[in-house]
Amino acid sequence: MTDALNSIASIASSGMQAQSLRMRVASENIANARSTGNTPGAEPYRRKTIEFASRTDRAAGMTSVAVRSLGVDRTTPFEVEHDPGNPAADANGDVKLPNVNALVEMADLREAGRSYSANLQMMKQARAMISMTIDLLRAG
Repeated sequence: MTDALNSIASIASSGMQAQSLRMRVASENIANARSTGNTPGAEPYRRKTIEFASRTDRAAGMTSVAVRSLGVDRTTPFEVEHDPGNPAADANGDVKLPNVNALVEMADLREAGRSYSANLQMMKQARAMISMTIDLLRAG
């Protein structure tokens, strides 16, 4: 029984690590939502992405979550804003802005926070059940 409860804690821990990294990526995207290039016509900050995959531990008989890859969004185009005074402005006075949508990032951040909290609750529940099992074994 305690092996199963330890597995729950291990799975929840992998979920917390994954969601923590997801929150970091979303936070970094939000922080750089207006980061332009440093030279005329230079590319601005590109939105970072994260992809998850399931990871199977055959010895333990459990499946947890792992980060498959960290990447950048190369499909969403940059917005262009006319700002001739910006150091990143090209010859026409246009500046490329990052391909970050703050609303999407905030929604992702909120979802990651909720998933992190759910995994934390699972960890607390497994810990409480292990403690109750130990107490029961001591009393018996």
